[in-house]
Amino acid sequence: MALRFFVTAIGTDSGKTIFSSILCEALGADYWKPVQAGLPGDTDTVRSLVSNKKTFFHEEGIKLKTPASPHAAGKKEEVEVSTQRIEIPQSTNHMVIEGAGGVLVPLNDNENVIDLAVKYNAEVIVVSNLYLGSINHTLLTLDWLNKNNIPVRGIVFNGDPNPESQEIILKRSGLEELLHIYKEEEITKKVIKKYAERLREKL
Repeated sequence: MALRFFVTAIGTDSGKTIFSSILCEALGADYWKPVQAGLPGDTDTVRSLVSNKKTFFHEEGIKLKTPASPHAAGKKEEVEVSTQRIEIPQSTNHMVIEGAGGVLVPLNDNENVIDLAVKYNAEVIVVSNLYLGSINHTLLTLDWLNKNNIPVRGIVFNGDPNPESQEIILKRSGLEELLHIYKEEEITKKVIKKYAERLREKL
């Protein structure tokens, strides 16, 4: 049975695109970005990092030029952004769906990015980049997902290790750490392959 994972994070620039590349490499999964706000697009980045020949890169559902939240970019460019307008591509392969920002980033006045995960019946993976304040942001994100009955497969940590932060997040959430992405001098296909091998053991 094909898997669907929705990659979200505790904020912007948390490492969703890098992890999405790793997940695609680990599973040979297709990649899709439902809403792209700002250029260059994340699809191009993932395409440049994935080595396997099985991954197919689907066209973005809605592509906006403005680097802002989808609701703001949509208003500026006079483009309607809504879950009704964004249909998941047809595929029999595993699918990695990358969100925009965090779970409550608005698509419009009434819908949020995480509503796409619900629509596509995708299991969520949360990327938490480790910084001062990330415990609060991570636990708030996970608490919201739990209270709204949205299934979470696990947590990915990104950045220099912080054992105290990681341990309390895992203890309070009861979730599994799927991967830790450390600071790398350069993110290359070789680096993505390295992490994909580690991740494959957890999936």
